[in-house]
Amino acid sequence: MRIFWVLLKKELRAFFVSPMAYIVLALIMILNGFCLRAALSVLESAPSEGSIVTWTFHAMWFWLSYFFVFPLLTMRLFAEEKKMGTFETLFTAPVHTWQVVWAKYLASVFIYCVLWVPSYLNFQLLDWITVGQVEMPSGALKGSYLILFFMGLFNLAIGCLASALTSNQIIAAVISFTASLLHFLIGLFISVVGRQVSETFVDVINYFASMEHIRTFTAGLIDTRPLVYYTSLTLLFLALTHQVVEFRRWRP
Repeated sequence: MRIFWVLLKKELRAFFVSPMAYIVLALIMILNGFCLRAALSVLESAPSEGSIVTWTFHAMWFWLSYFFVFPLLTMRLFAEEKKMGTFETLFTAPVHTWQVVWAKYLASVFIYCVLWVPSYLNFQLLDWITVGQVEMPSGALKGSYLILFFMGLFNLAIGCLASALTSNQIIAAVISFTASLLHFLIGLFISVVGRQVSETFVDVINYFASMEHIRTFTAGLIDTRPLVYYTSLTLLFLALTHQVVEFRRWRP
């Protein structure tokens, strides 16, 4: 485990000494600020059944930028090692493949969690400024960040695999973004079309639709099925990443 912690600290240090982490943090802060202000505008314009939490995370303007985060966090994980020629050097040390994969992955998860801290503080600041006059259900707020965490685990695992497949960071970013966006769009498309087919079909598809997951959790309802779904896919993609890295490690 000591080697694993050394690798994890190395990855975290690489994130924080590079400008990429701060660029992504700035982008996320701008995005969250815009989404929060847009949600307030919606609530100011007319009465609404949804809370400010719902309008912040369930609106389309949030999703338009959400999927850009994962390529930026993961594209360098393995691709940079191969491009710089340090991939082989890394594995000359007495390390296991799983230690390298999990250290890189958990470092990106840590950075991803840090990115959402300003967003949570925005809600707390708004609640303090308005003296609780803006309805902000605590269950909906906690549920929103819970589902964002599990969705992040899944999308970061996709990015981790994409970075392991190529030595080009741009290609890794494109693969990661495309795969994450397609998962979202396919679930959204089939969910919309399925309403014209049957309710049973919609219930099945909603198990895979990210839009439905975020809608449920922003309403303050905690459903364990999406959590199991994202956890299972995360482990699957990490297992695939392990196999890809192991193959490249021993390839002549």
